Amino acid sequence: MALINESHPEEFILLGFSDQHWLELPLFIILLITYPMALLGNIAIILVSMLDARLNSPMYFFLTNLSFLDMCYTTSIVPQMLFNLGSSKKTISYMGCVVQLYIFHTMGGTECLLLAVMSFDRYVAICRPLHYTLIMNQPTRVLLVSTVWLGGIIYAVSEATITLQLPLCGINKLDHVLCEIPVLIKTACGEKEANELTLSVVCIFMLAVPLCLILASYASIGRAVLNMKTSEGKKKAFGTCSSHLIVVFLFYGPGISMYLQPPSSITRDQPKFMALFYAVVTPAANPFIYTLRNKDVKGALSNLVRNIFISK
Repeated sequence: MALINESHPEEFILLGFSDQHWLELPLFIILLITYPMALLGNIAIILVSMLDARLNSPMYFFLTNLSFLDMCYTTSIVPQMLFNLGSSKKTISYMGCVVQLYIFHTMGGTECLLLAVMSFDRYVAICRPLHYTLIMNQPTRVLLVSTVWLGGIIYAVSEATITLQLPLCGINKLDHVLCEIPVLIKTACGEKEANELTLSVVCIFMLAVPLCLILASYASIGRAVLNMKTSEGKKKAFGTCSSHLIVVFLFYGPGISMYLQPPSSITRDQPKFMALFYAVVTPAANPFIYTLRNKDVKGALSNLVRNIFISK
């Protein structure tokens, strides 16, 4: 292991998949394809939600925030991954690691809370349809989104700052593809049980509690849908809710397996594949999930493309 005299290294070596060279080229190609797809897909969702009057509703306001968040989320790590996969120098500066740590966990914490708010929005729309516009008015949804972003920032700043205080004892090699809290805790030396406990407790509130609220919302939604008299109403409710549920399980599944277990018990390659999944695959898949299962979004996208060609 490389030894250094300073309190923290000038740079970290991200080992990634360097011991499995055959994986690097396929992963580089996959990222090179999925990253632009994620950006274009989420930009398209933001544009149609802002430009199409039919999508001027709370659901699409929250969806716009999710798309913006996903763009920031994947951009915080994919360029660095591409650089490391495409070159023999697999390093990141210490300050680059710190910035990535804060941004990545801010976006992750915010998405946990935002998905819970989106499920509450669906609950009000389906179970309290007559009061929907009154409850989810513009000040309320702005307040909800502001609270969600503030919660994500507080989580990232507090947890990342505590983690960065851990001694590294001259170690500047991270067996990962990015700077992530569980891996930094696992790499650190000395007493770190308190950090593991703090991370577990905080993640219970950031992952388990929102997931329980989401499941409770959908239990009520399920009962309401079953009591609907028209098949058209059931189909519409199922279409909007199933898209959100798919996104929830794509995000929460890997997140829970990564953050709700002690970092010391995490296997060597688990963080790498989990990071690729919930930070690359999910942001790229989200626009397609919402587009393919939503007639309003598909119609708005068609109009946007048509208008672009007509203007040209």
